[in-house]
Amino acid sequence: MKANELQINNFLQAPNVQFVIPVYQRNYDWTNTECKELLNDIISVESENRGTHFIGSIVFIHEGTYSTSEVKELVIIDGQQRLTTINILYVALYRFAKDSGNAQDAERLYNMFLTNQYVKNESSKLKLKQTDANSVAFKSILLGTDKSSLRYSNVTENFNYFRSIIAEENFETILRGLNRLIFVEISLERDKDDPQRIFESLNSTGLDLSQSDLIRNYILMDLQPKDQNRIFETIWSPIEENAKDYVKQSSLVSEFIRDYLTLRNKKIPNKNKVYAEFKSIYANKKDEAYHQELENIKSLSIHYNKFVNPSTVTDLSIRKELEYINRLEINVAYPFLLQVFEDAENGLLSREELMKILKLVQSYIWRRFIVGLPTNALNKIFMTLYSEVDTEEYYISIAKALLKKKGSAKFPSNEDLKTALRDKDLYNTQPKNRNYLFEMLENYNNREYVDTSNEQITIEHIFPKNPSDEWSTDISPEDYFQFKEKYLNTIANLTLSGNNGALGNKSFKAKKEMNVDGNEQGYNYSRLWLNAYLKSLDVWTVEKYEERLNNIYERFLKIWELPDVEISDVVESEEQYIFDAESPTHKKLEYFIFENTKVEEDAVAQMYFYVIRNLYERNTQLLISNQNLFKITRNTSDFRSAQEVVNGWYIESNIDSNSKFSILKKLLTVFELEDELLIKYSSNGESKTEPSRFSVRKKYWQQLLPLLNHTNLFDNVSPSKDHWLSTGAGIGGLAYTLIITKSHIRIELGISTSSKEKNKSYFKKLIKSKDAVEQAFGSELDWEELLDNKMSRVKFELQDVNLFNDSHWDRMNEFFIKYLPKFENAFRPFIKNLK
Repeated sequence: MKANELQINNFLQAPNVQFVIPVYQRNYDWTNTECKELLNDIISVESENRGTHFIGSIVFIHEGTYSTSEVKELVIIDGQQRLTTINILYVALYRFAKDSGNAQDAERLYNMFLTNQYVKNESSKLKLKQTDANSVAFKSILLGTDKSSLRYSNVTENFNYFRSIIAEENFETILRGLNRLIFVEISLERDKDDPQRIFESLNSTGLDLSQSDLIRNYILMDLQPKDQNRIFETIWSPIEENAKDYVKQSSLVSEFIRDYLTLRNKKIPNKNKVYAEFKSIYANKKDEAYHQELENIKSLSIHYNKFVNPSTVTDLSIRKELEYINRLEINVAYPFLLQVFEDAENGLLSREELMKILKLVQSYIWRRFIVGLPTNALNKIFMTLYSEVDTEEYYISIAKALLKKKGSAKFPSNEDLKTALRDKDLYNTQPKNRNYLFEMLENYNNREYVDTSNEQITIEHIFPKNPSDEWSTDISPEDYFQFKEKYLNTIANLTLSGNNGALGNKSFKAKKEMNVDGNEQGYNYSRLWLNAYLKSLDVWTVEKYEERLNNIYERFLKIWELPDVEISDVVESEEQYIFDAESPTHKKLEYFIFENTKVEEDAVAQMYFYVIRNLYERNTQLLISNQNLFKITRNTSDFRSAQEVVNGWYIESNIDSNSKFSILKKLLTVFELEDELLIKYSSNGESKTEPSRFSVRKKYWQQLLPLLNHTNLFDNVSPSKDHWLSTGAGIGGLAYTLIITKSHIRIELGISTSSKEKNKSYFKKLIKSKDAVEQAFGSELDWEELLDNKMSRVKFELQDVNLFNDSHWDRMNEFFIKYLPKFENAFRPFIKNLK
C-alpha cells in the first residue's frame, strides 16, 4: 500500500487513466446539499487565498484485471462520491464554456479532465467509468442530451445544480479553486493488499454506508472483475430490485437481509449489526454452500417483493391478503412468511393452504390487537414459528403451534374477544387499524365489494358524541349514561355512513328515516351490511346495542377464525419467561431464547453460563460490581468447582438449578432485561398411542447418520426434527435430500435455484443423460419436471415402510446405506457438466 498527498487536478488529468467505479460500490447518492458544501469550499479557498483545501482520501486498486492495453484502470474502493461529484462539476464547467462560445476552455476541460483523447476503444474514452444506471446519466450530461426522458438520477440533479451556479463571474474562480484541492491517494496492489479489510477500517463507524451497502461490498469486492459483474447482475441487482418499496421508491435491502438472517438463525440481529452477522456466517466465500445460499437469498427476495409491493402479485386472492398484511404493517411475520412462500413455490403446500396461512396470521395478530396483548412478543414468536412447521401437515402444524401459545403469546379465544369487543375503544385507534376493521366487517361474503376507503364513507356514531336533546327523552337515563360513558366508541355503537355530516347528532329515528330532498340519507336507505340491523329498530337502547354486538361478534368469528384443529391432550411445555417458569428441578430444557437469539440447549447449567457470558459482554463493570448477587472472581480457589465463563473470570458451577434460576432472575433485574429470557422445558409426556413425530424423526436421524459411512455427503449435517435432511450437490441450487414419512422413504436430487427457468434447464440437461445415469445407478429413477412448480427433482423411493414403526427401521437403514452412495456417484459427473 502506498499513500501520497497530491492535487486532485494532477490525479484527474493523468493521461490514459480510467477511474472505475465497481459494481459493489453503493449508488451515487450525494445530493444538492453535499454539492453546495463542496462548491462553497472550492470558491472560498480561492477567493480567500487560503492555499489548499483537503478533501480526504481516495483509495484505489491498481494493476487490476480491469486493465486494458490502452488505459490504466484504477478501481475506486473509497472516495467515489467525491470523485464522481468533481467529475460532474467538470462536466458543468465544460458545458458552460461550450455554451458560452469559449471553445478553448471547453476543449481543454473535455480532453484533459473528462476523456482520454487518443484512445481507440470507445469504452476506454471516458475517464470516469461507471457500471450502473448512473453511467447513462453521466454520458447524457456530457453529450448535452440530459433534457431527454431519463429516470431520476442524482448525477443529473447535481449537474443541474452546478450548471445553475456557474456564471461568467465565477467560472475562473471555480477552476482555480479546483486546482487548490488536495487529497491523500492510497494505492493498493491486488494480490498484495487486502482491499476488504482496508475498506472496513475506512468505514469502521458504519455511519456513511448502510448495512446493505456493506454487505454488497463484502459479497463483490474481492471477486475477479468478470465474477463481480456476473454476481452483481445475476444475484445482487435482482435482490436490490426486489427489496424496494415501489411506492416510496426506497430501498429495503437492509430490512430484507435482517429478516432473512432471522429466519436462518432464529435470531433477530440488531439493525446496526446486520452486516456483522452476515459476514460472521459466510466467512468462507469460496465454499459452494455460500454460493448456493446467495441463490437462496435471491429466491427469498422475490417473495419479499410480494410482501412490500402486493400490487405485483397476479393471484388476486393472495394479493388481497398480502395487502391487508402490508396495511397492518405485520412485518414481524416476514421472516416466517419468506420460507412459507418459498415452500409454496416448490409445491410443499397448496394455494389453498397458503391462503389459509395468510388468514391465520391476520387472525392471530388482529385478535391480539382487539384483546390488547403486547406486540413486543411477536418478534420472538415469528422468529421461531417456522421451526414448528410440519410439511406433511403444513397449515395444521402452524395452527397448533399458535393455539398452544400461552401468556403474552396466546391466541385469544372467542370469549376473550367478546369481552374486548364490548369494552374496547375502536374509534380512537390508528386509522390503518380502524379502516381495516370496517372494510373486513362490511365486505365479508359480499357479492359486491364496498370501497370503505372512499372519502364519502365515514365512521358514524349511532349514539352521537354530542347527542341532541331528543336522546335524553328517547332512552332511559341508565342507557343514556352507559352510551355516554362506556359504549360510545365501541364497535357496536359505530357504523359506516355516506351521510355522516347530515346525520350528525340527530335522534335515532331521524337518523334512520332521513330523506331530505330525496337524497336518502337515513339508515333505511343504506345498502351496507353494518346498517342492515339498524333498519329493523325503532329505538337505540343498550338492549339493542347488545344484540348488534352479538351480530358483529358472530361475523367477527367468521372473518378472524379460531383455527378448527384438535390440540393433543398431552400437556406440553410452552415458552415462558424465566420469572413465570416452574422450578427447573428434574427438568431439561428444549431451548431458550435470550435477547432475540434462540439456543437449542437442554442443560440449565449451559443456559446459565451463556447468559452470564452475554451479560459480561453487555456491561462488564455492572456484572463484576454485583458481588452481592453472586460471586465472580479471577481466583479459582474461591470456589468449590470453578467454571471459567469468560476472559479469566470464574464462577461457582456446583450449585443446583433452582439457585441458577434465582441468580439469573436477580441479574436480569439489575440489567433491566426481565423480558429477555424465555425458556421452554422439554416435554416428558407423549401420546399413549403415538410418540411425538418430531422426537421420532430426530431419533431416527441420530441413529442413521453414523451409518452413512460410504459417502461423506452428510458428514456436516445434524439430526433434526424434520422429515427430511438436505446437503449440497456441488452446484448452487442442487441438493441431495433424504425423506422419511409414515408410508415411504426416498432419496432425492432437488433442483431449486432461485430461477424456475434455470431449474427446468438443468432438469432437461440431466434427463438427456437419463439412460447413463440409471445404468450407473442400477435401477430406474422417477424424473419429475413439475412444470407448475419452481423446483424439479429426480427421486428413488422405498414404499410400504412406516417411520413410526421401529421394526421397519432396519429396512429403511439398509435402503439409505446401499443406495445413497450409488445415487451420488451416478449423478456426480453429469452435475459437474452443468457448471
